[in-house]
Amino acid sequence: MALVTFAVMHATPGSPLDPVAEGANPLSPEAQKNLAAAYGLDKPLPEQFVIFVTKAVRGDFGQSFVYKTRTVGEILLETFPVSLFLGSMALALAILGGVSLGILAAVYQNRSWDYVSVGLATLGVSIPNFILGVFLIVLFSLVIPLFPTGGWDQPRDWVLPTLTLALGPMGIIARFTRSSMVEVIRSDYVLTARAKGLEERLVIFKHVLKNAFIPVVTLVGPLFAAVGTGSFFVESIFRVPGMGRFFVLSMTGRDYPMIMAVILIYGAFLAAMNLLVDLLYGVLAPRIRY
Repeated sequence: MALVTFAVMHATPGSPLDPVAEGANPLSPEAQKNLAAAYGLDKPLPEQFVIFVTKAVRGDFGQSFVYKTRTVGEILLETFPVSLFLGSMALALAILGGVSLGILAAVYQNRSWDYVSVGLATLGVSIPNFILGVFLIVLFSLVIPLFPTGGWDQPRDWVLPTLTLALGPMGIIARFTRSSMVEVIRSDYVLTARAKGLEERLVIFKHVLKNAFIPVVTLVGPLFAAVGTGSFFVESIFRVPGMGRFFVLSMTGRDYPMIMAVILIYGAFLAAMNLLVDLLYGVLAPRIRY
């Protein structure tokens, strides 16, 4: 990931020191040369990459090109917890709503609840979060003034960004839960459990849901990595001081160290979530341990 990101960044036209680049100040050629030497941009690209990776392994991502008085590590320590907290709230809401809709759709297959659940899930997947965010601001901040348009100072400020970030994953989880449960409901051991006279509620929650959860858990891991490392659009629209918002500004200003650090954090977080998912398989289905 580091190598590909580094190569793509340096292959695109322009540089953080180029006066034409958005977010950069017009500098004289001499000033650009001095600044390039200060940031190490005058060295050959392979040497720059080795230096970055060597420092990154120790947690040192260098100085930000856009926020010149701050290091990338300082910015990430301040913004990553905000993005992680917002992503955790959104994922919790998405799991709660998505699993509930999926169970209703599977239990009442081809009936009213199924159509309602599938319709809501499709709606959640179809609407981009930046359009949903603007719609929620217009509806709940301007038409019905229940929540502020943005900010991060009090719990009321968290409601709209959490809803905006949760609706898409909620729709995905609902569709996966329904599909997985419908498949498990038709299994022989479920038919046997019903034939023995077990209550339908016990059959669903004890036998069906636990086994149907394996594909859903597989999906939740990458989803948490996606929403937990910052949503660029949602954080920008609602003025959330998270990592995603800084990443957008870093892209426009060609802040190489910040871009590399954010992408590597996402990659590490995704790997950690996939490892956690693998461990949860053994908890949900003990036979997998063998």
